[in-house]
Amino acid sequence: MKAGRPPKPVELKRALGNPGKRALPDERTIVALPMITQIPDTTRPLGSHGKQFWDRVWAMGSSWISSNTDYETMLMTAEMVDERWNLRVKVMTEGQPRDRRALRDLDRAIQSQLASLGLTPADRSRLGVAEVKKLSKIAELRNMRNE
Repeated sequence: MKAGRPPKPVELKRALGNPGKRALPDERTIVALPMITQIPDTTRPLGSHGKQFWDRVWAMGSSWISSNTDYETMLMTAEMVDERWNLRVKVMTEGQPRDRRALRDLDRAIQSQLASLGLTPADRSRLGVAEVKKLSKIAELRNMRNE
């Protein structure tokens, strides 16, 4: 069990004007990551919600997630997303206390998996992978023109 507050994402610290006055990563060291060109196939069947999660994560271009090393963790997380959906429906219809506990336990397990994959802003900044930056109007217009 973790103690204390979770770390603030670097993006939030910058937006707040770095209230803690600790050194932040140099913005020039932040690099755009290459896009994943193809979504890997799953080796086990997924339900609709797990498949949506699978496709969404791979399609968003998370190049720090490797189809070689993180494949099984991604697949297990997608399976847990399916399981969560089914368990949530059961909780909503039957409302058994043990099912609610199981749902909260599953929520924590999914959150842990997302963190291990670097899919939360705080975990991405801890991994040193990326920092979310708002596009300027000029960059937005340039992107629209290129599309």
